[in-house]
Amino acid sequence: MTRFALLSADSPLNGLVAIAAAVLCLASTPLAAQPVFSWDPLKDIENALPEGVPNEGKIIQARQQVREMAQDSLATLIEYAPATRRVIDRSAGYAVFSTFGVKLFFAGGTAGKGVVVNQRTHRQTFMKMVQVQGGLGFGINQNRLIFVFTTEQALRNFINQGWEFGGQANISAIAGGKGGMMSGAASIAPGVYLYQLTNTGLAATITVSGTKFFVDPDLN
Repeated sequence: MTRFALLSADSPLNGLVAIAAAVLCLASTPLAAQPVFSWDPLKDIENALPEGVPNEGKIIQARQQVREMAQDSLATLIEYAPATRRVIDRSAGYAVFSTFGVKLFFAGGTAGKGVVVNQRTHRQTFMKMVQVQGGLGFGINQNRLIFVFTTEQALRNFINQGWEFGGQANISAIAGGKGGMMSGAASIAPGVYLYQLTNTGLAATITVSGTKFFVDPDLN
């Protein structure tokens, strides 16, 4: 039985029920179906948090949008890699981020928002990510990043110290059959694994070049 603790602002049990319902619904969907991220939560959050100091109602609204994004991402991950359900359930905690990036000619960037969940305390910490890209190109990308922390120390370090990937952080995921339950994830540090979901499925190569993750002062 899963014990994901992220989705209700008031009751972890409500989050458990919601995630279980989402997984049951997905169980009836053919595995060949591709995930479709029905909305871009970053756009909604930007609308909820206009320039200036947002009021409490806007902050609550933005937090809930991040929670809904995280629920959608976890359900999609479980559809593609059912073993991740037990991996996350047994973890010290996890983080889910939604990213949206635009690249124009020689420069581009990606912004993202997410939430970190401590499985023991059920505490939620909202975070941001930013990425700066170089090189020639044009395009738009949207994906979801899901971190799994197998130790309390790794979880605390991510929240308290943030995280930064270097300029050439393209990481191969663990191949099926070789990594056991962690198949499809990339091992990025002791006690830290990372999945990347795109509109075409679970990525075999995870691209996080020049990316920083840090606590979001607006939502905490």
